[in-house]
Amino acid sequence: MAQNSTNLRNIGISAHIDSGKTTLTERILYYTDKIHAMHEVRGKDGVGATMDSMELEKERGITIASAATNVEWNNHAVNIIDTPGHVDFTIEVERALRVLDGAVLVLCSVGGVQSQSITVDRQLKRYNVPRIAFVNKCDRVGADPFKVTQQLREKLDLNAVMAQIPIGLEDKLEGAVDLITMKALYFQGDQGEQIDIQEIPADLLDQAQEKREELLDACSMFCDDLAEAYLEGTETEELIHNAIRKGTMSLELVPVFVGSAYKNKGIQPLLDAVISYLPNPEEIENRALDLSNDEKEVVLESDSQKSTVALAFKLEDGKYGQLTYIRIYQGSIKKGDELANTRSGQSLKVGRLIRMHSNAMEDITQAHSGDIVALFGIDCASGDTFCGGGLDYSMTSMFVPDPVISLAINPVDKKSSDNMSKALNRFKKEDPTFTTYVDPESNQTIIKGMGELHLDVYIERMRREYNVAIEVGVPQVAYREAITTTVSFDYTHKKQTGGAGQYGRVCGILEPNHETDYEFVDEIKGGVIPTEYVPSCDKGFQECLKKGSLISFPIVGVKVTINDGNSHPVDSSDKAFMSAAIGAFRQAYNRAKPRILEPIMKVSVEGPSEFQGNVLSSINQRRGIIISTTEDNLFARVEAEVPLSEMFGYSTVLRSQTQGKSEYTMEFLKYGPVPVSIEEQLKKEYQQK
Repeated sequence: MAQNSTNLRNIGISAHIDSGKTTLTERILYYTDKIHAMHEVRGKDGVGATMDSMELEKERGITIASAATNVEWNNHAVNIIDTPGHVDFTIEVERALRVLDGAVLVLCSVGGVQSQSITVDRQLKRYNVPRIAFVNKCDRVGADPFKVTQQLREKLDLNAVMAQIPIGLEDKLEGAVDLITMKALYFQGDQGEQIDIQEIPADLLDQAQEKREELLDACSMFCDDLAEAYLEGTETEELIHNAIRKGTMSLELVPVFVGSAYKNKGIQPLLDAVISYLPNPEEIENRALDLSNDEKEVVLESDSQKSTVALAFKLEDGKYGQLTYIRIYQGSIKKGDELANTRSGQSLKVGRLIRMHSNAMEDITQAHSGDIVALFGIDCASGDTFCGGGLDYSMTSMFVPDPVISLAINPVDKKSSDNMSKALNRFKKEDPTFTTYVDPESNQTIIKGMGELHLDVYIERMRREYNVAIEVGVPQVAYREAITTTVSFDYTHKKQTGGAGQYGRVCGILEPNHETDYEFVDEIKGGVIPTEYVPSCDKGFQECLKKGSLISFPIVGVKVTINDGNSHPVDSSDKAFMSAAIGAFRQAYNRAKPRILEPIMKVSVEGPSEFQGNVLSSINQRRGIIISTTEDNLFARVEAEVPLSEMFGYSTVLRSQTQGKSEYTMEFLKYGPVPVSIEEQLKKEYQQK
């Protein structure tokens, strides 16, 4: 494997559900000689795709956990991570993007930019990941890569330009025209492994010329030499390649490639594009925080000679112990090296160093800067930083969304109970969006996650991998409470016992806050509350936010300002002021007209236009608000905002109303007030409990 990190690419393949990510990865593995036979995602041969190694993934035909593999193409090493498309597994995508240098955004040539493509694009933008686009499934009825390229511009605000146009579409798809070399590429042989380069067919020449003008026009913005040569008509392939690379790396250009992974067309040129246009680890600036120097930002260098800095971005607990996926940002790691975990302060010795290929492992003795590898048998959490050479750096961690749905689960017997706690500990460690706790009132184990599918998969894995027999309760929504008006408070906390008593008075204003969940403002003048007691007031208010008085859910959107108060030279203490703040908040909260808020989901339903009426009525019945409906080629998409509590079991309803032809995705959007009738019902249920 090449030690030179300029010959290394770390890429992710991300897209909406069913756009063909896993099939595309399977083809890449085949053309790079990593595997010797191709299998399909829902394979009739019972093998399933290489990257979907979990039994559940093969059955459902979806990707649940991101899998890593590495291949070689044109003397370059490429680490590939195949990520899930379902929003329920969004953390898998976040983790992958955190450590990748570039991405291939896969789009379906019929569906185009779908709801999940928008989410993935938002994640790519959050981590500044350069990308190239691949319009897949050009062999399907209704395929239109030109429309998809237009959607990339309109819906995702990307400067997308076609670097290829298809030769034929739908069942007549034969290959692609390369607009840089102006040659026609035909993919022949049983598996499309032979590329036949010919002149462009006469009927496509005008279209190819026109699209090439667009490409050169967009590229010349990034390279003055190309702009000059373009005007004189002397542009060279090398100038065009350099300009596309520059534009892609600066996140200002997205070259679009076309093909069909299933029909083995267009994969090799896509691999060439990955090497040509996506960055190597040295071209990406990565930063860490120096914990020994007030968390000052330091720029890491992709240099194998420097002290090591690596990030653990994903954990897997297998039967042989914990597998920790790491990305090395600086330095190198050898077997037997000593590293320190900067979060826990523990030092660890590298026993086994592994290069992953889906679920198969290959032992290696050394890994270099820029590599993505795995360590075996070390104890750490997701997001920990490992350093060598006495460095005390921490990589900034990734964005972890809050869980929105919970379920009560109950083990049937003692053995299941023991196995269940083992399983929960493992899942919690592996997946930061999956949390679990025991409800103090009902004594039930509650699991929380990103959606029904997310929790479904974990329950199914407990049954299969840990032989847990469990009963599953009704899903519970993560409600919130919030105040709606501004009120003032003036509260004195007095307690006299033998000896020193407790005394503290706090006055101020409690008001709704639409910017953040909680804000504390100190406007105390003249030291009426001594400065050292102000943090205790803050602490007291925060304590109250954990449980509201309506239905005992957390309180959000509050701004507390303290502007007056009193203290006693002997009786005042941290504890007294904390108690005063708690009393003041409770006194003011009920006067501030609190409301219950519920999670509102952004729901996107896609399917044949003939069922659009059914879909709209099913959303209206669920208190949904229709945001937009679009129709093209007998295919309709409905975007809506629907309360999560109304979405349980929706997949079954949708299937029966659309003959199983529609699918939906949903993700958390915001919290909104619940209708008064439902609020009364929730309060009543809470009081009965």
